[in-house]
Amino acid sequence: MTNDPILQVLEACGERRNARRDFIRFAGGAAVATAGATVLSACSDSGGGFIDGTTPTPTPTPTGTAALTDADVLNFALNLEYLEAQFYAFAANGAGLPNSSLSGTGTQGAVTGGRQVTFTDPLVARYAREIAADELAHVNFLRTALGSAAVAQPAIDIGTTPTSAFSNAARAAGLIGAGASFDVYATDENFLLGAFIFEDVGVTAYKGAVGFISNKTFLEAAAGIHAAEAYHAGLVRTVLYRKGIATPALIDATEAISTARDSLDGSSDLDQGVRPTGSGATAVSNIVPTDGSGIAFSRTPGQVLNIVYLDRTAKTAGGFFPSGVNGTIRSSAAN
Repeated sequence: MTNDPILQVLEACGERRNARRDFIRFAGGAAVATAGATVLSACSDSGGGFIDGTTPTPTPTPTGTAALTDADVLNFALNLEYLEAQFYAFAANGAGLPNSSLSGTGTQGAVTGGRQVTFTDPLVARYAREIAADELAHVNFLRTALGSAAVAQPAIDIGTTPTSAFSNAARAAGLIGAGASFDVYATDENFLLGAFIFEDVGVTAYKGAVGFISNKTFLEAAAGIHAAEAYHAGLVRTVLYRKGIATPALIDATEAISTARDSLDGSSDLDQGVRPTGSGATAVSNIVPTDGSGIAFSRTPGQVLNIVYLDRTAKTAGGFFPSGVNGTIRSSAAN
């Protein structure tokens, strides 16, 4: 992947992101949105897509969470599981979810894009197949728990064209330029970066959502899925870190994606890539993104939708969900 233009673009951004992450760690995870936005502006295409290079000064406003039912929260999670499950199903097996796992309330949508990855690393291929099976199981579990209240799969974009959600996300992170495309299925590394986008967001989404669940059985189920997603995220981050030792620009890519996510979900700078602190024999890896107390952070449903819609304003559709999600929780936060 060393000849990949995506990684070549990142070479110039690495030192600035490294300095930023070091500052965040020593500051104990304090909010430094202005610094984050400056880095993003310097390392992204200022005219491309949803990030315009300006410094955001938002206060996240959770939307649609005032009087949520347990079914509302689980259906919100189900939308995200549809997205993850379809991505992994295509990447690992070359085909999407069965039709029997897609129906429900709301408008059922189709999947745009998606194809099998020709993996060169057999371990990554095995990981992909395992996660694909887990994500399908999550979809089916939530659908069973919700019964007739389960929402249908909304329209999902996991394509590779220059205007696809993956390309817009990569462009916002500064991985590609205007008019370019990001083929998430082209290499093991690209696949892992795509997985990195989803898995970290999924973990923070479940952690943020459990506070809205009152039924003990549903709460236990959500906690169990959260744990599984955390295992997936840790695995993806570990593999990216290990491969990044030989290809440092791959670690830079996780920092760029992290910075882009931070610019979308509000003024706090909590997201983290996998860049280690220190060097040599004293280096410390960053597999688990935590605060000074070793605790992972969470996102509100509105903040999660900011990221998957690829927009930091209040929207009801966009990005990976071109027609929006199904259910009560539909609007991203006004940042």
